[in-house]
Amino acid sequence: MRTVRCLWLSVSLVLFCLSSGLSWSAVATVGVVVKPVTVEPIADPLEALGTLKANESVVLTANVAEIIRAIHFESGQRVAKGDVLVELDSSEEQAVLQEAKYTLNEAQSQLDRIKAVAKRGDASQSLLDEKQREFYVARARVAAIESRLENRLVRAPFAGVVGLRNLSPGAYVSPGDAITTLVDDRRMKLDFSVPSLFLTSLKPGVAIQATARALNNAVFEGVVQSVDNQVDPVSRSVTVRAILDNAQGQLRAGLLMEVKLLSNPRQAMVIPESALVQERDEHYVFVVAGSGDAAQAQRRRVHIGTRLLGRVEILEGLAPSEPVVVDGSLKLRQGTPVAITESSPAFTATKTGL
Repeated sequence: MRTVRCLWLSVSLVLFCLSSGLSWSAVATVGVVVKPVTVEPIADPLEALGTLKANESVVLTANVAEIIRAIHFESGQRVAKGDVLVELDSSEEQAVLQEAKYTLNEAQSQLDRIKAVAKRGDASQSLLDEKQREFYVARARVAAIESRLENRLVRAPFAGVVGLRNLSPGAYVSPGDAITTLVDDRRMKLDFSVPSLFLTSLKPGVAIQATARALNNAVFEGVVQSVDNQVDPVSRSVTVRAILDNAQGQLRAGLLMEVKLLSNPRQAMVIPESALVQERDEHYVFVVAGSGDAAQAQRRRVHIGTRLLGRVEILEGLAPSEPVVVDGSLKLRQGTPVAITESSPAFTATKTGL
């Protein structure tokens, strides 16, 4: 008896719909939210770990064995190229230089006198050549002593920041003894390894982003400067070197950084990831065709590329600006009538108490 009653109610509902002029398509209309297919610049993100190195780095040492007379820097001081950092004792060399300069002046005077006499024909050419030679020898001796004096000055070979001072005035140093370190930290080198699978997309000029936990994950922008000329036969990876600007001086050599390399930059069609409907290994989307009461859902197979944050690249199956369903696709089939809404149908139904 209950089954007969349910059947009678169903028949009555059908007759009511027909008598009221309603169609099955009107009853089956589904509210959906759509977004257009956009074209935007994207890149393939590669993640790696890298270690920072100073753009230039050197351990400053003495060229000769001598006592330190003066130190002209403090630990952590920024210096310019050519600044004198350490002076070694040069008292003996200064005296020798003074003697050599006297000899040079005397040789110059004798040469000038012989030239004057030779012009009158009262001096032989051999005597003139001898005085010329003596002058050249004296001048070369002065240059050699000045060079030895220069070796007693430790200068900054490039602009940068000195490290900790390891010696004090009065200390005796020998060649090879470390006085301090000097690094050029205005730009930093970041070396990291990337699987050789991505070798074709690694080119100088590719943009990177680097972060370090020690610096509260601050983001530093840089570019790839060079790629190593060989692949590691064990790890099958290649070393990449990027350059980071360090004008603020936050980066330090030896710091571990997380690197995101944006390779293969291109213009691509992109849709929200929520628009995808996956069946096994295939992906589909629903595209709205028509407008107003004639709007229908069309099921379209697509080929996807790189997945981004909340978005996905479309390689094939859609055209720019096509409206794709991003909410409500679970209720759709091929040809289902749709009504475009501004918000989620589920949210609207909850809000209205349906």
